[in-house]
Amino acid sequence: MAGKKLIIPPKRYQGITSVVSARLPNEMIQSLDQVALETGRNRNEIIQICLEFAIDNLETGTVKRGGSV
Repeated sequence: MAGKKLIIPPKRYQGITSVVSARLPNEMIQSLDQVALETGRNRNEIIQICLEFAIDNLETGTVKRGGSV
């Protein structure tokens, strides 16, 4: 994954949402808040963008996301 950049795109999902709770290390929260400050987005938007990126680029033992199988 070296050299990959996370580009902050326009919102992809709209409509009905659900609340999900997760425990995160304080240092990670500080990093998320710094990105939010730098981009003018809120923490929730940054987490959602990061999760979208992770899912799109996720590889499991049998499936590579992002269009490849």
